[in-house]
Amino acid sequence: MNSLNIVILAAGKGTRMHSDKPKVLHSLAGRPLLQHVLDAAAELAPDNICVVYGHGGEAVPQAMARYEAAFVLQEPQLGTGHAVQQALPQLADHSLTLVLYGDVPLIQPITLRHLFNTPDALNLLTVKLEHPTGYGRIVCDEAGNVKRIVEEKDATPEQRTIVEVNTGIMAVPTRLLRTWLSRLSNNNAQGEYYLTDVVGMAVQEGIPVHTVQPVHQWEVEGVNSKMQLASLERVWQRTHAHQLLEQGVTLADPERIDVRGKLMCGRDVEIDVGCVFEGEVHLGNNVRIGAYSVIRDSHIASGTHIEPYSHIAQAEIGDNCRIGPYARIRPGTKLHNGVHIGNFVEIKNSEIAANSKANHLSYIGDTTMGSRVNIGAGTITCNYDGANKFRTVIEDDVFIGSDTQLVAPVKIGRGTTIGAGSTITRDTPEGELTLSRSKQLTVAGWKRPVKEKK
Repeated sequence: MNSLNIVILAAGKGTRMHSDKPKVLHSLAGRPLLQHVLDAAAELAPDNICVVYGHGGEAVPQAMARYEAAFVLQEPQLGTGHAVQQALPQLADHSLTLVLYGDVPLIQPITLRHLFNTPDALNLLTVKLEHPTGYGRIVCDEAGNVKRIVEEKDATPEQRTIVEVNTGIMAVPTRLLRTWLSRLSNNNAQGEYYLTDVVGMAVQEGIPVHTVQPVHQWEVEGVNSKMQLASLERVWQRTHAHQLLEQGVTLADPERIDVRGKLMCGRDVEIDVGCVFEGEVHLGNNVRIGAYSVIRDSHIASGTHIEPYSHIAQAEIGDNCRIGPYARIRPGTKLHNGVHIGNFVEIKNSEIAANSKANHLSYIGDTTMGSRVNIGAGTITCNYDGANKFRTVIEDDVFIGSDTQLVAPVKIGRGTTIGAGSTITRDTPEGELTLSRSKQLTVAGWKRPVKEKK
């Protein structure tokens, strides 16, 4: 294949989205529409990617700054042909140019590669629709050769009965594209410069015009409204759920899982209903995820069970752990093998060694915890003084009684027992019982306040 340029048209306003956000920055499966297209483009290893943007100002290039792409402003927006004209200075003549659309997010690289089979021709991606309303029709001669594309607003009643439609995606030699674009006219119902007019020019010059069909019809569906966005979201989720099932993952209901990124699973993984996976998530062998859990950018090792309604973000969890229900594991947390984190326990930026437990109603933040530690219900690490964070160190075999406050910075020595209800502000010696309580007393004759009548 010749060197490849990719032009992505992303200048549309998206009026029917009823949003101030540029249409191509609305999210599908946790990523902006345009990001899906850029990721597909990157898999083709192009020499150059050019994104033509318009509405939304610099929001589009700023949101996609991670990509090695040129961003060209189209102002005003005078049609698809005019948009590609803006990209011409970025394109080398001795190359092939592929035109994609920022609001057609599910196009697959395997489909696009079929457009490169005849690099000296004009290659169109078309699709046959049962209800082609709104699309430009592919007009062919009696022999089936493509003659031109007619936009619906310019089509005759007979032409509107054609079911093969243009997707807008095409691959064309850049030197020919440059010549044809210079000859475009806006003499049409919309007063715009249509990129599709280059098809008629190719036919006039005897340049072969080939059509390619997508592997799946949903690959070429665009987003112009929130309804269409929601529909494609379900397509994406259903497709990925089926892929997980084919890989051997057990899904309680394939219609009730959301993967907003990349989910990699080992063998015999079970996922209950309503779970959400964001970013890059790795699940080891025999992992079970309970209903309505949310997991983001985390690694969960083999044999671990996540009970329902748990939230895990940017964490590393070892083998055979038990998490939840209603647990929150926040960024920077590392749990070693056999750790138990129970209901309504929050862990943040902490490392907990093997076989330690915090089973009830606790907050563990900025902590280094050893092995075989037991954290009693209601225990918290007081790691923030209102301006700075401090670290708590809890060594091996410590037992922390219920309703204890550990005021950082503090170290709890190996084998220490902390009496329930204590506030610990100083390091504790190894192997001893440490507690901090005021003397219990009864105040005779004290009366409970009553609400004053207004």
